Amino acid sequence: MNRQNGPARPYDVVLFGATGFVGALTAEYLARHAPAGCRWALAGRDRAKLEALRTRLTALDPRCADLPLIQADASDAGSLRALAESAHVVATTVGPYVWYGERLVAACAEAGTDYTDLTGEPEFVDRMYVAYDARARETGARVVHACGFDSVPHDLGAYFTVRQLPEDVPLRVDGFVRSNAVFSGGTFASALTAMGRGAQTARAAKERRLHEPRPAGRRVHA
Repeated sequence: MNRQNGPARPYDVVLFGATGFVGALTAEYLARHAPAGCRWALAGRDRAKLEALRTRLTALDPRCADLPLIQADASDAGSLRALAESAHVVATTVGPYVWYGERLVAACAEAGTDYTDLTGEPEFVDRMYVAYDARARETGARVVHACGFDSVPHDLGAYFTVRQLPEDVPLRVDGFVRSNAVFSGGTFASALTAMGRGAQTARAAKERRLHEPRPAGRRVHA
């Protein structure tokens, strides 16, 4: 069952956490590149900050003057449920996700809403799989984590490389990344949180291995 096949939803994409550092960059990208006819909205807990962001985006594209604004709080399950039910896709930049992310994943899994984030927190990813993968499959929601620097170039680079190599032989892929980027405040907070939760991260990974089917015909060691 895919709940998105039910009553029409007002938004194609809702960006949650739009007024943060990465959220604002994402909003600017959407303002410049969202396809014609894409119905998108800004979401966050502070109405005044959302309005200020909309004003900045209007300078990039006058059509942004009519962007809808949605007030929602990561600690308010009701507001997140309403947000999830209003959209086909919710993209969130609100972290550290281990503290602030679960209620939104739960709301999207229940509503059949596609969810994407840019977390780099393995504990959060593993916990969300154990808690919500089954329900997301039932409702048709697709939950996709780590859509930022953690997947590009790492995961997608490894996937592309493996696709170019022979099948049915042992493979080893070594990756090297060079960057001159700096941490945002949110990324720094997430990194500190993850480094301070080593035991919890190991337990979450172990629990996921107990629940997740292993790929047929291949073994992977990271």
